[in-house]
Amino acid sequence: MNETDDARVRATGTRREAVPEGAVSVIMPVRDAERNLAESVKHVLSQAYPGELEIVLAVGPSRDKTEQVANDLAAGDPRIRVVANPSGQIPSGLNAAVRASRHPVIVRVDARSRLPAGYIAAAIRTLHNTGAVNVGGIMAADGITPFQQAVAWAMTSPAGVGSARFHTGGSAGPSESVYLGTFRREAIEGVGGYDERYLRGEDWEMNHRIREAGGLVWFQPELRVTYRPRTTVGELASQYFLYGRWRRAVARHHSGTITVRYLAPPATLLVLLLGTLAGLAGVASLADRTGTWWQWLLTAGLIVPLTYVIGLLVVTARAGTDGRLSGRSVAWLPVVLATMHLCWGAGFLTSPRRLVRKARGRRGGVAPSAQQQDSPAAQS
Repeated sequence: MNETDDARVRATGTRREAVPEGAVSVIMPVRDAERNLAESVKHVLSQAYPGELEIVLAVGPSRDKTEQVANDLAAGDPRIRVVANPSGQIPSGLNAAVRASRHPVIVRVDARSRLPAGYIAAAIRTLHNTGAVNVGGIMAADGITPFQQAVAWAMTSPAGVGSARFHTGGSAGPSESVYLGTFRREAIEGVGGYDERYLRGEDWEMNHRIREAGGLVWFQPELRVTYRPRTTVGELASQYFLYGRWRRAVARHHSGTITVRYLAPPATLLVLLLGTLAGLAGVASLADRTGTWWQWLLTAGLIVPLTYVIGLLVVTARAGTDGRLSGRSVAWLPVVLATMHLCWGAGFLTSPRRLVRKARGRRGGVAPSAQQQDSPAAQS
């Protein structure tokens, strides 16, 4: 057994050890989160963790009562603090929360996430056992409404998101990126924090820089975080369009980081567009009733979108028999899968080269704190 295999055995908790105690800062960028914020914070405060804990809420300009909810939470518990995030963008909020935080371990949480009671303890144990500088686990999507349940199924299935381990699961081990993340502070400060030019994909981008700097990013399937999906087709379409658009922006800056999984949605969209256009052109040309071979060849292009639709229906039929979905949720699944595939692909294909320079964010970041540099916990 090599060192990585040994670390994997220890990290999975096969040999349980006492949780290393230490102060932890939980950071949360929040905006338009009135419906989710209080519940998410409640799950953080309910952690079965023996060490000191603080929560820093970076609140952006919201169209609902997010700021009021955040201030009420802070007024009711001294462990909670609120800082401003004027831009409202996720990476700038994360950096603001990191700068305001005080402790050597930083746990990222989102308003839509629900930490299980043992999450922080398990994350700290994994950091300690593997020597990683960032650990994270599975984005366990869980819906309430039939539409959300269909989205949750798609987000945890290879049919929806490909082979990403933090969506579909897998064995513990080194990873390109993880969901949310529990960081050693020096890892974030060492690379200058989140790059505020990337309004999406900021976590993958920073993890890439952490790995380039020699840090180990570790996937731990024991760390399952409940995630509440978007509630409408429009919200889901916007989410995945932006994912695709910003993933290509990250790829331009970090060459060689695009894999087949990332190319599948734009390739699917292009093939569907070409097949559909060719088929419609063929059907239109048949109006002259000559029926030449090239007209029939063009018309055959309609086989492409038909095959895609059949594929969606086959996946949906199988989903209806696996016990996870039923009724209206199953009916939503083809719409959800097509929205995720095609909007991600459209975002990727239309991503402008100057997107990063046009972004409202700046390079931003965080600087190492002298107090944290000298902290024994930070050096462990």
